[in-house]
Parts: sequence; structure tokens; C-alpha cells
Amino acid sequence: MKYIKYGTNQNSEDDSNVFWVTMSDLLLGLVVVFMVLFVFAITGFTQNKINEQETQYQVTEKIVNELKKNNIDVEADKFSGRIKISDLELFELNSWELSPKGKAYMAKFVPVYLNTIMQDKKISDNISQIIIEGHTDSQTFAGAKSEEEKYYRNMELSLRRASSVAKYIVYSDFKGKNKYEKQLFKLLSVEGKGPSEPVIVNGKEDYSKSRRVELKIMFKDKSVLDSIKNFNKKS
Repeated sequence: MKYIKYGTNQNSEDDSNVFWVTMSDLLLGLVVVFMVLFVFAITGFTQNKINEQETQYQVTEKIVNELKKNNIDVEADKFSGRIKISDLELFELNSWELSPKGKAYMAKFVPVYLNTIMQDKKISDNISQIIIEGHTDSQTFAGAKSEEEKYYRNMELSLRRASSVAKYIVYSDFKGKNKYEKQLFKLLSVEGKGPSEPVIVNGKEDYSKSRRVELKIMFKDKSVLDSIKNFNKKS
């Protein structure tokens, strides 16, 4: 009687080993990629964001200093880059047309503000938008018969006030404007915020401060692109 010895299939075992080695290499590679992306995110992006905020602060500080030199008083948030103008400086109650006082204020404010940022190429070349925002308080709008009408009329008022400021900038004529006029028109944008961003003081809305127009500079977001470039150089 002949005995036949059944052995293991060596090829099958080798194939299995190759499969698991390949899978482990793939998983290890993915882990490395995720770790690199994690470090990349918390270092590269965060540092760029810090640099952006420093630039915002420095530019706003420069604007405020120039305005003060010209005896123009504004409220500014240097970290966000917002220049805030009270509605009392610009408009009559419930009106969106610039008052005579408002036009006089804008005649002083606009040349200093725009020349400061637009004639400095290091600043102007990195601006993506100059946003003009209109804001109202949350009080009931005179004549509004419902919450919906109150909301709409406040929103409309805030947008029209921002548009009035933009219109003044577009049609105003002052020394230096012609050098950057075409670029300026591409950068200007208008937003109506209504009562959505009230100013809170000691836990309560400050109605007079909530009614305002804000000018805000947005810089080109290079954080992702710069971080990718730096990452590629390192690797």
C-alpha cells in the first residue's frame, strides 16, 4: 500500500504573506501621511493665521494713527481690522442718505483711509476685499407691524446705509485716488447686517453703538498655498 503524503501549498502561504506585508506597508504609509498632515495643520496653518492677524493689526494701527493725525475720531478693533463709524456721524434717524454732517465727515475720512492702504503697495497688493457693512440695533422699527417686517426693514436700512457710503467713495474726488481707482472698484463690496451683530456692553445691547457702519479689510488667504509650498520644499 502506498501512502500519499499531502503537504501544504507553499505557493498559497507565500501569496498570503505577500498580501499581509503589502497591507501593513499601506496602513503604515497612511498613518505616516495622517501624522504629517496633522503636524502640518497645527504648525503651518496656525503660524500663517498668526502672521495674518499680525498684519491685520499693523495695518489697522497704521490707519488709526493716520486718522488721528488728521483729527478724525473712529472706533477701531485692531485685531479684526474693523473701523467703526457711528450712524450719528453719518445719517439722520431712519434715513440712509448721508446727512450734511455725514458728507463733511466722509470728506475728511475717505481720503485718509483709502490713501493709507491703497498707496502702500505692500498692503494694497494683498487686499482681497474692502467690505462696507451696515448695522442697525434690534429695537422695533418704527411702523413695523410684525417681526418679519421689523427684520426686513432693519436689513434694508443697514444695506442702504452701507451702499450710501460706498456711493460716496465711488463718486468722491480727492488727491491720489486716480492712481488706484480701477483697483479700488474691484475691491469694494457692500453688506447689510441688520441687527444680527449687536454691540453688547455689560450684558446688554448698546443701541447707539449697534447702529453703525464698519469698514473692514480682507487680505488674500495665502495660508494654504504658502503652507503647501513650504511643505513641498521640506520634503
